[in-house]
Amino acid sequence: MKDSKKTQKKLHQRNKHHNLYDFDKLKQVVPELGNFIIKNPSGVDTIDFAIPEAVLLLNKAILMKDYKITFWEMPKTNLCPPIPGRADYIHYIADLLAEGNQGKIPTGKSVKILDLGIGANVIYPIIGVAEYGWEFVGSELDVVSIKTASHIVEHNPHLKSHVSIRQQTSKRNILKNIIGEKEYFDVVICNPPFFKSRAEVMAKTTQKLKNLGKEVVGKPIQNFSGQNNELWCEGGEKAFITNYIYESKHFKRQAVWFTTLVSNKDNLKPLESLLKRSEVKEVRIINMEQGNKVSRILAWKY
Repeated sequence: MKDSKKTQKKLHQRNKHHNLYDFDKLKQVVPELGNFIIKNPSGVDTIDFAIPEAVLLLNKAILMKDYKITFWEMPKTNLCPPIPGRADYIHYIADLLAEGNQGKIPTGKSVKILDLGIGANVIYPIIGVAEYGWEFVGSELDVVSIKTASHIVEHNPHLKSHVSIRQQTSKRNILKNIIGEKEYFDVVICNPPFFKSRAEVMAKTTQKLKNLGKEVVGKPIQNFSGQNNELWCEGGEKAFITNYIYESKHFKRQAVWFTTLVSNKDNLKPLESLLKRSEVKEVRIINMEQGNKVSRILAWKY
């Protein structure tokens, strides 16, 4: 088995978000964002990231300005993702695909990606279609999220021809019920639920708000919204990815790469050990760093 580890100290070189946000251009596409723009202590435009509506409008403006989106509406209760980090995942997946294509990133609908847990926001397909023109299948457990995601796809014609959404009918399964008998994917991507319980989610919310200099009284308001299945599951991230690895063995001839984000670095060693016992051909750990946040892509193939 070949193990390859590489560390990145900044966003991927093809990521559009290396520089500060251009709020003048962003508020041109989403004027309501202007109501939330403030100055930081250095006199630079920013928003208060503790205000959910401000974060939602910022993300909407970024998607409209940089990723060809004309419609992106979703309930405030759904996960509102930091876009630069999501874009990094897509760009590193493109690098993996290039390795098997003589160093050239394959583009267009001939590349088929399975997004496990597409959520209401459709964020990975939005970026992947805009940057590389790939075809996406998104799975999702939550019926309301499927309705919201489908609405976004339907109202963006360029997504409609590249993205399809399937309901996962079993909370116990990840790949089963989604991948067809003769279906084949170039890469499977996944952003798993991080937390073990709602209580853990709220504790993290409190800590984040304190880090933003906010006083927390009573039940905190999440600035990173999300439904239960988006944020937590029994056993947390480690349990989810463990089940994913076990299921991947049954679909090893139907995907080149299986990948997932891993938020907690302490989960890496046991997951790597499981992959070695599963007799995979190759394992990769790709470290990503966005500001103070560090995350990892765990990738394997049979």
